[in-house]
Amino acid sequence: MSKLSGQEQGGIEARLEKMGIIVPEPVAPKGNYVSAVRLGNALHLCGHVPTNSSTGELITGKVGKDLTVEEGYESARACAINILGTLKMELGDLNRVKQVVKVVGFVNCADDFTQQPAVINGASDLFAEVFGESGRHARSAVGSNVLPLNIATEVECIIEIKSE
Repeated sequence: MSKLSGQEQGGIEARLEKMGIIVPEPVAPKGNYVSAVRLGNALHLCGHVPTNSSTGELITGKVGKDLTVEEGYESARACAINILGTLKMELGDLNRVKQVVKVVGFVNCADDFTQQPAVINGASDLFAEVFGESGRHARSAVGSNVLPLNIATEVECIIEIKSE
C-alpha cells in the first residue's frame, strides 16, 4: 500500500482510471433516508449495496453457503465502489476526501460463518488502494442472518472531508 496521498499520486480520478475502476452514478435511496449527512467536516454515508459492474444487478446470496469468501470480498469491494459514486456526487471531487474514518460492513452469511473480517476487507482494501494512508480506517465487520433483498454485503462509512 502506498503511503502517498491520492493528490501526490496524480489525483484520485487518475488512480481509479489506472485501476480500471469506473465510478458509477449513485442510485437514489429506496426509503425514507438520504445517502449522506454532513456534520461539520464529517460526511456520514448510508449503507451501500453491491452491484455487478458489468450487469448492474445486485450481488446476492449468503456467504459461506451460496458464495465463497472471495465472492463476498468482491461484493464488499463493489459496495465501496458504489460509495465512491456517492462521494463524487456529494463532494464533486474525490480529492476532497481527507480521511476514511470508519467503515461498518455487514455480511449476509451462514450461521456458522466466522470470516466476516476477510469479506469486509474487500471494502477496506479498496479504500486503502484508492486513498493511500488516508484510506486506512477504524472498522466493524458484522455477520447477519439476512440483509435487504438478500444482498451479500452492505457497507457504510464516515468520511472526513477537506475544508473548501
